[in-house]
Amino acid sequence: MKFKKPFFIAEISANHEGSLTKAYSLIRYAKKFGADAVKLQTFTPETMTLKSKQKYFKINEGIWKNKYLWDLYTKAQTPLDWHKKLFIFGKKIGIKIFSTPFDESAVDFLEKLKCPFYKVSSFEMTDLALIKYISKTKKPIIISTGTSSLKEIELAYKTAKQNGAKKILLLYCVSNYPAKNSDFNIKNIQLLKKKFKCEVGLSDHSNDNAIALLAAYAGASIFEKHICLKNSKGLDSKFSIHGRQILEYKESIEKGFLLRGKDYFFRNNSENKSKKYRKSIWSLKNIKKGELFSSNNIKRLRPGNGLSPIYFSKLINKKAPYNISKFSPLKKNLIKKLKIK
Repeated sequence: MKFKKPFFIAEISANHEGSLTKAYSLIRYAKKFGADAVKLQTFTPETMTLKSKQKYFKINEGIWKNKYLWDLYTKAQTPLDWHKKLFIFGKKIGIKIFSTPFDESAVDFLEKLKCPFYKVSSFEMTDLALIKYISKTKKPIIISTGTSSLKEIELAYKTAKQNGAKKILLLYCVSNYPAKNSDFNIKNIQLLKKKFKCEVGLSDHSNDNAIALLAAYAGASIFEKHICLKNSKGLDSKFSIHGRQILEYKESIEKGFLLRGKDYFFRNNSENKSKKYRKSIWSLKNIKKGELFSSNNIKRLRPGNGLSPIYFSKLINKKAPYNISKFSPLKKNLIKKLKIK
């Protein structure tokens, strides 16, 4: 799977704030500002955690501090009865909709909606049974790698490959919310590409477009970014972009992708017009046919209208094959006439 341009995924997550109308608006925003696809999350609280107030289930730090997992996922869920409506709406306005299933029942549910491909979240990357189940659909699978070691990533990748996944894509991810610039090692993208010989992208929880630009330059082809509506109070809004920020994000990844260049030494033809400012070999005085070239009658000077300076030393002590006027560029046919190699 080769990308000729960056593939930009807009992640809605919990930023619909429990409103179907806002979910529609987010999809419309994604389309308007250049996203290639919109990602949902498919789960219920029961498939994510236990309804318990034990200390294990309480979040003790970060933007969701003091929330219990059950309460967080109850608020964050995209209701199952919205999914069909959102898939239909995406098709209507011309943008792909897909999702992250968090258990096998979610995969079955999404298969009925003809979900085109699947994403495995960073925190489910070690759920090999889920990866195996998704892979058996034979559809492309995107695996996010936040918190994971190379060994864990390799195990997830092999599980997907051995169970029928034809197209496996990895996302470099930092699972901090929001992620600081100091959390990133952009070279991880190159390391993942080299090791797994697959397309690699970025799941971006930072608040700095420079991360995405550098990731694109380093070889990332797929970009996942949370989006929200302006003045959103959504659970993920603190590391999300909105409005024209979505377009600016896309411009950043396109710029990085462009600057990455080609896999061979490349020089744009637009530079050719600047060659005239190179040096060439010029006559300092009238030179008669048969007269020897020397540093007294020729010199390497700008502009580059004449013979390249690389031939200067080879001309010295050679006889001029014809008369040359003062302050003239030496012609390129001198090389052939004097049999200079």
